[in-house]
Amino acid sequence: MNQQQTRMGSAEIAGLLRREIQAGRLAARERLQPERKLAEDYNVARGTIREALNQLEKEGLVDVRPGSGTYVTFEPVEETNTIVANARPLELIDARFALEPHICRLAVLHARKPDFVRAEELLSEMESCVSNPTGFSVADAAFHNLLAEITGNSLLIWMVGQINSVRSQEQWSRMLRLTLNEATISQYNTQHRQLLNAIRTREPERAATLMKSHLETARLSLTRAAAT
Repeated sequence: MNQQQTRMGSAEIAGLLRREIQAGRLAARERLQPERKLAEDYNVARGTIREALNQLEKEGLVDVRPGSGTYVTFEPVEETNTIVANARPLELIDARFALEPHICRLAVLHARKPDFVRAEELLSEMESCVSNPTGFSVADAAFHNLLAEITGNSLLIWMVGQINSVRSQEQWSRMLRLTLNEATISQYNTQHRQLLNAIRTREPERAATLMKSHLETARLSLTRAAAT
């Protein structure tokens, strides 16, 4: 891993490590480098690394063992990997349409102050990445994962994690390069903030409607890119 030229947030680092784990480049039961070394490699504070590892632990990808280190716990299932490897970006959006509006309804019921604090942090990261599509995409995935985590439903959390693993595929990377310009990122940021406000004011149907609108925007953008 090369030292980064600009400082990344914990969501971006978690995203990079998540891709390494889900792609099998960091294998199950393998111990990650110490926090100190990861902090040096990514040019961030150890606290930022710790936050990223804690996020991955919540997702069931690693096990943080005080005094011993952080170990990969994710073990890919071959059939799931085949589905993910062959999934198209538009299939990702359609699958999200089936889940995320209701996830927003549940988030309205279950969100607590720490969840809003974390969501605001991720919104700030995304808003600082208007000209950084890769950084935005990582924080965006973390935000949508957070909404699933707020529900407390382990099956939904797992399903959203599987859906979002499509983002590590080359097809998605190509679409990212084609669709994430500054105007689109700014529009997504506005939609994310409206969505969080609806969850904060405990409006389940408004939150679900805003999520549908957000996903429709993303689907239209991907459809146009696929035609190029």
